[in-house]
Amino acid sequence: MKKRVVVTGMGAITPIGNSVEEFWNGVKAGQIGFAPITYFDTTDYKCKLAAEVKNFDPSQYMDKKAARRMEQFCQFAVAAAKEAIEDAGLDMEKEDPYRCGCAVGSGVGSLQSMEREYTRLVEKGPSKVAPLLVPLMISNMAAGNVSIAYNLKGKSINVVTACATGTNSIGEAFRTIQYGDADVMIAGGTESSICPIGVAGFSSLTALSSCEDPTRCSIPFDKDRSGFVMGEGSAIVVLEELEHALARGAKIYAEVVGYGCSSDAYHITSPAEDGMGAATAMLNAVKDAGIDPDDITYINAHGTSTHHNDLFETRAIKAAFGEHAKDIKVNSTKSMVGHLLGAAGAVEFVTCVKELEEGYIHQTVGLKETEEDMDLNYCKQSYNEEFNYALSNSLGFGGHNASILVKKYNA
Repeated sequence: MKKRVVVTGMGAITPIGNSVEEFWNGVKAGQIGFAPITYFDTTDYKCKLAAEVKNFDPSQYMDKKAARRMEQFCQFAVAAAKEAIEDAGLDMEKEDPYRCGCAVGSGVGSLQSMEREYTRLVEKGPSKVAPLLVPLMISNMAAGNVSIAYNLKGKSINVVTACATGTNSIGEAFRTIQYGDADVMIAGGTESSICPIGVAGFSSLTALSSCEDPTRCSIPFDKDRSGFVMGEGSAIVVLEELEHALARGAKIYAEVVGYGCSSDAYHITSPAEDGMGAATAMLNAVKDAGIDPDDITYINAHGTSTHHNDLFETRAIKAAFGEHAKDIKVNSTKSMVGHLLGAAGAVEFVTCVKELEEGYIHQTVGLKETEEDMDLNYCKQSYNEEFNYALSNSLGFGGHNASILVKKYNA
């Protein structure tokens, strides 16, 4: 018998708030996190806007010495994990640390450290490259630093599936608990790639919007969408085996009931045009939960605001749900925070849990008019209504498709 898995804590560092409460209040207000890039001079860049985290002070979450040994993507993860663990009321001194694990992924790791040390290599020679370059750079150090900070001695993994990283990380944590390999998993994603090489690379790929209007730069499902806007931040959740959570009197936000994956096996950046890869991931999550596809009435879409993603994801939803797709409300959190790459799925998971908790489905901010082939309800407005299931999609470069299904908790 697979064990039941519940969400007992959440933490977030985002472009519209550095806590779950701030983030969620921003979501309900339709707040956008887009503004001119401040990290470097964008004069020679096509892309001028990003969704940066504002007013982040790592000393509020960790000691200064520890912070100096982390790049920002790790700092974000440790900060979000701190909030999540405290929110869950999890006392690690009372837990068996070998039954508490960590699944925190980053799609990129630290491009900043590579930029910085490559410049030093070229200008000053190999002996001047910082000795901590590698542990600062590699993407698994988010999971490593979270594990060290909170004494998590169980399974510690770093899933890297590009923009599906956050969802896969939470999904693999879910599986870990389901099959008895841990009682508690700290899971999520983190990213901080708003830097010259990151922006230049995605711009050269023609993936980023060059729009300089913050209200029109990230407009998923709109006919005028022109690419995604790079965001940054982290979201971390505490997943627990149900009996373990009940035994310690934990507050239960929601239950994770399904997880599905697939690969397009089609193209390194474009989703499959017929949407069957993403459709299969969604249906796999529904099957895993043991429910009927018609039970799904809300989907938090990957919804990047690129032409191909939004069109092909629409096709995927229609392929998975048939005529019932017209009855499903579909929105994109990226309309407010941009695309957080490896952290996107984790932030959207937190969004789904909050929406289930409050009976609220947020609008896709900025959406005015869509196109003929895209005829689903993409939530031009928000909705106050009770619903039982939230399905969250993440689709990553390389053809990685991941869907995770969250349910209102019933004892």
